[in-house]
Amino acid sequence: MSWLFGYSRPQMPPTEEPPADAGDSGPAAPPVNLTKAEKRAMEAYRFDSSALERAAQAAKELERSRHAKEALELSKLQEVTRQQEQMTKIKEYEASIEKSKVEQKRIDHEERRKTLQEETKQHQIRAQYQDQLAKKRYEEQLLQQQKSQEEILRKQEESVAKQEALRRATIEHEMELREKNKLKAIEAEARARAKADRENRDISLEQIRLKAAENRTTVLESIKTAGSVIGAGLNALVTDWDKTLTVAGGLSLVALGVYTAKGATSVTARFIEARIGKPTLVNETSRFSLLEAIKHPILTVSKAVASFKKPTDALGGVVLAPTLERRLRDIAIATKNTRINKGFYRNLLMYGPPGTGKTLFSKKLAKHSGMDYAILTGGDVAPMGKDAVAAIHKVFDWANSSRKGVLLFIDEADAFLRKRSSERISEDLRAALNAFLYRTSDQSSRIMLVLASNTPQQFDSAINDRLDKMIEFGLPGFDERERLIRLYFDKFVLQPASEGKRRLSVEQFDYGALCGKLAERTAGMSGRALSKLGVAWQAAAYASDDGRLTEQMCLDICDDAVADHRQKMEWLSEEEKSRSMMPYLLDLPPLDQAVGKASIEDQPNSKETISKSKKDKKKSSKNLEEDK
Repeated sequence: MSWLFGYSRPQMPPTEEPPADAGDSGPAAPPVNLTKAEKRAMEAYRFDSSALERAAQAAKELERSRHAKEALELSKLQEVTRQQEQMTKIKEYEASIEKSKVEQKRIDHEERRKTLQEETKQHQIRAQYQDQLAKKRYEEQLLQQQKSQEEILRKQEESVAKQEALRRATIEHEMELREKNKLKAIEAEARARAKADRENRDISLEQIRLKAAENRTTVLESIKTAGSVIGAGLNALVTDWDKTLTVAGGLSLVALGVYTAKGATSVTARFIEARIGKPTLVNETSRFSLLEAIKHPILTVSKAVASFKKPTDALGGVVLAPTLERRLRDIAIATKNTRINKGFYRNLLMYGPPGTGKTLFSKKLAKHSGMDYAILTGGDVAPMGKDAVAAIHKVFDWANSSRKGVLLFIDEADAFLRKRSSERISEDLRAALNAFLYRTSDQSSRIMLVLASNTPQQFDSAINDRLDKMIEFGLPGFDERERLIRLYFDKFVLQPASEGKRRLSVEQFDYGALCGKLAERTAGMSGRALSKLGVAWQAAAYASDDGRLTEQMCLDICDDAVADHRQKMEWLSEEEKSRSMMPYLLDLPPLDQAVGKASIEDQPNSKETISKSKKDKKKSSKNLEEDK
C-alpha cells in the first residue's frame, strides 16, 4: 500500500521561504531572525499535506474501482510473503550459526582426540624405552653374575680335579697291592687243593660207588612195593562190586561238582563284570568301576569330584563352524532333556575327516547331559573272532545296568559294520554284526548310540536304518582355524610362559596378526593337526638356546607342518581320495605351490574358490551315487 499513500515518493523538505500567495488563510510566517536549533524544531513539526491529499484521492478512486478488494488482498499477501521471507532468512541465519557451533565442537573434539593419541603414543614409547633399559640392565647384571659364577666354578673344578687325581692315584696303588696279594693267595690255595685231591683220589672213587649202589637198590624196592599195592587194590576192586560202585559214584559226584562250580563261577563273573568291572571292548569310560578304582584310586577320586560340579557347556573348548555349532547345541539340549524326562535317545552318526572333534564332542555331550560315556573302537571287534559276539552282548548288558544312561561312542565303526551284500567279511564278523543289529533293533531309554566314521558309505543298510541323525564334521574354515590357532597358542605357549615355572618365553610381536597369517597358510588342516602345531612351537622354544619363541620360528614351523600335511594328502590311495577325503581335498592348493606366499584370493575362503569347491563336491557326490 506504499504506492497508495505516497510512501514510495521521496518527501521534499519544506523551504524556509513563505508561500507566494499572501492572501491565503494560513499560519503566519515565522520570523526571519531565528537560530538554527529553532529552525530545526520548526522543521520537525512541519507536515506536507499534499501526500495525504493524493492518498485520499487514490483511495477514493480505488473505492470506486471494481478491483478494490482484490488490490487490498494482494497487498496483504505481499506483506505476509515479505514477513515469511524475512522469518526464513532469520531461521537460516540461526541454522548457520548452530552448524558453525557444531563444526567448532567437532574440530575441538578432533583436536583433543589427536592430542590424547599423541600423548598415549609418547607414553607407550617412553614405557617401551624404559622397559628396554631395564631389560638391558638386567641382562648386564645376569652376564656379570654368570661370569663371576663361571670363574668360581672353574676354580672349584680345578681344585676338585687335583683332589680327584690324588685320590685316584692312591686307590690305584691300593688296588694294585690288593691284586698282587689276592693272586698269591689263590695260587697257594690251588696248590694245596691239588695236593689233597691227589692224596684222596681212591677214597673219593669208593664213596661214589657206594652211593650209586644204594640208589639202585632203593629204586628197585620202591617199584616192587608200588606194583604190589596197585595189584592188590585192583584185585580187591574187581572182586568186590560194592567198592566198584562206591568208586564210580564218587567220581561222578566229583565231575558234577567240577562242572557246577565252573558254571556258577562263569555266571558270577558275568554278574561282577556287568555291575562292578568293565567290559574288555570298552577302552575308556566315565562310569565308576570298583576294579578301576582299585587300580587307579587318584584318577577315580578326581572323576568323582568332577561329577559333583555343575555340567559344563557341551561346546566348551570345541571350535566348529557356526552352523554346525547350532546343530550340535540343539542336540545337546535335546539329549539333556531326554535324560531328565526318561525318554528314548536318538542314535547319531558323525562322519568326516579324522581329527575334526567327533570324539571330543561326544565326551562333552555326555558330561553336559549327565550321562556316562563309553568309548569303543571298531577295530577291536574283528581280532576277537568267535568271542566278538559275547563281548558285544557284555557291553550292552553293562550299559543297560547304568542308572544315568550310557552314551556309547564307537569310533571307526565301519571296521565291523560293513555291508553284508557287497563286502567280503568273515563269518565271525558277520555274526558280530548280527549281534549288534539285534541289540540295537529298538529305541532305548538307557543307551545313546553315537557312531563315528571317515567312510560312512561302507555301512550296512540295516545300520543306516538305525541312525536317526547324521552330522558332518568338515575341515575348519578360515575363521575356525584362526580360533583354533589362538586357542592352542594360548594353551601351549602363552600359559606356560606366563607361569614362569618352565624355561619358556615369547618374543614381543602382534599375536593376532600372526594367528591370521597362520590361518591363511594352514588351509585343509584339521583341528588335531593344528594342536600338533602348538606342541611343535612349545618344543621349538624348549630346544632353543635361550628358551625364547620368535615370530619367525612360528612361521617356519608352520610351513614345515603344512608341507608335511600336503605330502600326506598326496600319499592317500585313489580309493581314499575318491570316497572318503575327496570332498575335503578339493579346497587344498597344489603341493608344489609356495607355502605362505599365496594371497587371500588364492585361499579356499574366497568366493570363487568356495563356489568352485561346491560344484566339485556336487560332481563327486554324483559320481558316488553312480558307483553305488
